[in-house]
Amino acid sequence: MSDDALIVENIPIEGISPSDGVVSIWTLNRPEKLNALNSSSHEALKNACADAESDDSIRVIIIRGAPPLPAAEGKKQKPAAFAAGADISEFAGKNSDDVRPFFENNAWERVWNLSKPTIAMVDGFALGGGTELALSCDIRIASNRAKFGTPEINLGLIPGGGGTQRLSNIVGYGKAMEMVMTGDMIDADEALRLGLVNAVVEPEKLENFTMIMAQNIGKKSPYTIKVAKRAVRAALDLGMTDGILAERSEFVALFDTEDKEIGVQAFLERKEAKWKGN
Repeated sequence: MSDDALIVENIPIEGISPSDGVVSIWTLNRPEKLNALNSSSHEALKNACADAESDDSIRVIIIRGAPPLPAAEGKKQKPAAFAAGADISEFAGKNSDDVRPFFENNAWERVWNLSKPTIAMVDGFALGGGTELALSCDIRIASNRAKFGTPEINLGLIPGGGGTQRLSNIVGYGKAMEMVMTGDMIDADEALRLGLVNAVVEPEKLENFTMIMAQNIGKKSPYTIKVAKRAVRAALDLGMTDGILAERSEFVALFDTEDKEIGVQAFLERKEAKWKGN
C-alpha cells in the first residue's frame, strides 16, 4: 500500500515460522516539507495502523521519513528529516472547536495503541509532532545527525500529541519541563544519554541496524511478542503492585499456549523453535 503521504513496503523475514512474516516499513513521504505531518499524513498513518492490525503477516513496523530530494541547481540541499513537526499552515485561523476533532482522533494514538512492535528510525530532524510520533513507537533508533525537540512553545502552544506525557515517562520530569518550556532541541548523543533513543549509529548504517533489530524481533513468537508489549505497557498505566499482578497473569496464561511448549522443547532439544503463533 502507498499513497502520496505514506509509502508502505513489506519486507519478508527469512527463516521464520509462521513463514509469511514481514517487516512493514512506513515512509513519511513529504520530503519537500521535511516530512512535516499534515492531515493527509495522519489519515495515511491511521489507515496503515488499521491494515497492520488486521494483517497477521506483519510482525514488526518501522516508521521513517523519506530522504531529502536532490537540490535543484543553485539551491541549498535540504537536511534529512524524520518529521520536522506539524504542517503549521494548517493551524492558521483555527480555534479549539476546529482542531479538537482532529486531535481526539489522531495518528499518534493509533500508532501507540498498535498491538505489534514499532520502531522509529530517525534520521535528521524529529521535531514537535515528529518527536511525538517517535515517542509513540516502542523503540527508537537514531542516526548521529538526529535532533529532537518540542518547539510548540514558540507558537504559543504545547505538545498536543501525547508529548508532555510520554516525554516525562522517558526522560523524567525535569528534562521534559526543560524541553517543553524552552523549545530547545537536543542532539542524538543527548537523546541516547536520556534514554530517549535506544541506539545511535552513522546515517549510512541506520537502515541496516534497524532492520537487523526488526528481523530479530520478528523471528519471535508473534503471539508472545504481543503479550510482552502488553505487559511492559502495564508499567506505564499501573502502579508497581498492580503491574506485578498483571505481569504474573500474562506469564501464567502463556503456559496454556502452543508456542510456550514449542519454545521450551526447542530449547531442551537445542533446535530452532517453529512457532505456531498461538
